[in-house]
Amino acid sequence: MISYAEYLECTNCQKTYDYITPYRTCNDCGKVLYVRYDIDKAKVNFDRNILSQRINSMWRYFEMMPIKNEANIVSLGEGMTPLLHAPNLGKSLNCSQIYIKDEGCNPTGSFKARGLSAAVSRAKELGLSKLTMPSAGNAGGALSSYCARGNMEAHVFMPKDAPEANQRESKDAGANLTLIDGLISDAGKISRENAQKNGLFDVSTLQEPYRAEGKKTMGYEIAEQLDWKTPDVIIYPTGGGTGLIGIWKAFKEMYELGWIDKPKTKMICVQSSGCAPMVRAFESGSNSAEMWENAQTFASGIRVPAAIGDYLILEAIRESNGTALTVTDEEMIDCIQIIASHEGIYPAPEGAATLAALKHLLNSKIINPDEKIILMNTGNAYKYLDMWAP
Repeated sequence: MISYAEYLECTNCQKTYDYITPYRTCNDCGKVLYVRYDIDKAKVNFDRNILSQRINSMWRYFEMMPIKNEANIVSLGEGMTPLLHAPNLGKSLNCSQIYIKDEGCNPTGSFKARGLSAAVSRAKELGLSKLTMPSAGNAGGALSSYCARGNMEAHVFMPKDAPEANQRESKDAGANLTLIDGLISDAGKISRENAQKNGLFDVSTLQEPYRAEGKKTMGYEIAEQLDWKTPDVIIYPTGGGTGLIGIWKAFKEMYELGWIDKPKTKMICVQSSGCAPMVRAFESGSNSAEMWENAQTFASGIRVPAAIGDYLILEAIRESNGTALTVTDEEMIDCIQIIASHEGIYPAPEGAATLAALKHLLNSKIINPDEKIILMNTGNAYKYLDMWAP
């Protein structure tokens, strides 16, 4: 297999960078870098029909992934998670086509496994062996596990009130875990300071180009699992937003490859009412989001008061004719139990937020009940059991 990764491009000023230097963000404007591929060559040589013969993981899409040498892949079998029809939920809501993409089936229990597999693999390929990141929980556990797998060094900075399971997972996998007073934004500042001081490579959300490439494989899988069709609606719980923009990036790439028709999927961003910078920015018509003061929600994965990729999230929502909305913690708790009792899937609070959002969208008639709707469950509830009393 040959990766068609060719160069890095700034998503803001379009400055391009070579593919052999470990860049993080744009040197000129500080914005997010994307991996760009030689689509013309891939179009000729990468046939989607070969995928059925490939490994049952996200690395089946190797040609459109950022690793040049397969020997550098650090994998625990992430990806190709089930896309499950949810007929019982559908019946209760009078919807015929609700699906749940269950990312809780990934190694380390969440979708973060995808991004960290890609980021750790590319770091290994670039000769980087000491990585650092801030984390609200699941990403830290994933970085720790993949660094252990790749015989690399992990440094994780996590709020003291992050789920206990995430803290223990990181420590048990051998990471250097530092618990801090504050939010993930505070942890990010300390992580960056330590990166400079101790020669660590910071793999914070969208502050390096490769985690998004792992997350985008959710989009490739959704299209493949729907026989190369895209759904009408994807509801995504949004913190840093890498998953949402990654899926949208994947849809654009597949369209350029000729694998799918022009995507008409509405990308829906859902946040907690206690931390909703993207919703506020979307509703105000802004192209960027101001930091959310005093962020509060028990759904740690979406307790992100500021996102470097804010402009990309807003762009994806608007390009797709989607929307953004909030739900409460109480609604999330109710929906954890509803999903579990109706479909046997035990979703993380962030995943449950998608059902709460769907109810609002149906009531306001923003979504048609006959549309093909995907709820993105980004992790499983087992890692959050100390965070609420069912």
